[in-house]
This record gives sequence, structure tokens and C-alpha cells, in this order.
Amino acid sequence: MYAVIKTGGKQYRVQPGDVLVVEKLAGEPGEKVAFDQVLMVGEGEAVTIGAPLVADAEVTATFIETRKGEKIKIFKKIRRQGYRRTRGHRQHESVLRVTAIAGGGQSATWDGEVDLTPLAVLNLRARNLDRRAAGELTPADVEVETVVEPQGKGKAARVRARVVEGTDLAEGVDTVEAAAPEPKATKKAAPKAKKAGGAPKDDGFKNVANAKAPKQTRAQAKSPVRRNAPRSGKG
Repeated sequence: MYAVIKTGGKQYRVQPGDVLVVEKLAGEPGEKVAFDQVLMVGEGEAVTIGAPLVADAEVTATFIETRKGEKIKIFKKIRRQGYRRTRGHRQHESVLRVTAIAGGGQSATWDGEVDLTPLAVLNLRARNLDRRAAGELTPADVEVETVVEPQGKGKAARVRARVVEGTDLAEGVDTVEAAAPEPKATKKAAPKAKKAGGAPKDDGFKNVANAKAPKQTRAQAKSPVRRNAPRSGKG
């Protein structure tokens, strides 16, 4: 059995047990929500069509959560003007579980149990990151303690969970405090000792009057000396 309902300006075809995502509605998780705007209801050939609504028809659902939908990006551009604008939007939506349909002399119900776990927690469970799921699996007589273990100088401390069974945390395992990494000592280079009796280091050729000219290479010695011709003066 199915029905066509109207909510939030949209029409939805639903059956008992379906998960329905509609525009944001007011409500708390676990509350009952009734839709009286039923446009069509029936099954097979026994279908009742409203004009515009079916009299005394109603669809009942259980409220699960209100969340934000998928992000939509809006990009605007005007060419040759340097105009670029990017915006994002996430529409609020409500999630329901259809439990019963009644109208047109017929009725149908869903006998399952409604799970009120939100989508965010389901995504964390799929990635094995949900802390609540791990807490539910821990027995009542087991205590879990977080212990910080130092790893040595200059290394980050390691955090581990230690299980203490049947004892209180105060009388259980002694906690280990993380030792702060000591700063590394910087080594200073020792000054080099000067050689005794050595000539002072030459810093380069200095243009002084008593300085000797540098020696010529063999190629410079064999090459002829070019002399500039005297300029002819005008008398």
C-alpha cells in the first residue's frame, strides 16, 4: 500500500517502512508526525484519488533527526570584468520513518523498530571513529584509563589506554606523567689555533707602490707586444 502526500510544497510517494527526507519540520527525535494532506492512497487497482485531498486519509511517521543536506556551490562569473563569486549552501532537512498509512477504506502498518541514530554517527561508525559505539561495547566491570608514556629525549609522548578490571581507578594502575622533552644542547665550534711561525695569509693583490707585478705566463711571454701608433697632432 502506498500514498502520495504533500509537505513543504513538494509531493512524495511513500510506503510503510520508507525513510522520508522532507523540508525542515519542527519536532524532536522519537515524536510522531501525522500528514493529513494525502492526494492519493491505495494499492493495485484499488486506488482512491482525492479532489484534491482524500477525506479521512492520514500518513503517520516517526521523527528521526533534523540535519543539513549536501552542500551546493553557487559560482557567478562575468567575463572580461574580473567578477568571480563563489557561495555555498546547505539546506536544512528532516528525516522521518513512515510507520502507518490509512485512508480509502484501507490501512497498512510497519512493525519494525525505528532507529533514531543520526547520520553523522552512522558515518563515524563506518569509519570506526565513533567513541559511543566503543563505550557501549565495554563491560560495566571494566575500567579504562589513559596513560601517557614518555618515549625519550626529544620524542613525543605516546598515549595508550590501559584496562583495569574490577578495581577503582584511584587504587588501580599508577599514572605515568609525560616527561617534557629536554632542549638539545647546541655545540659551539672551537676556535682554530694559529700556526706558529707561518706567513700571514694574503688577502689578495694590493695596488701599492712597492708591490711587485704578477709573473707572466708562457703564452703571455711569447705573444708580441702591441704598441699603439702615435696620434698625429694638428698644428
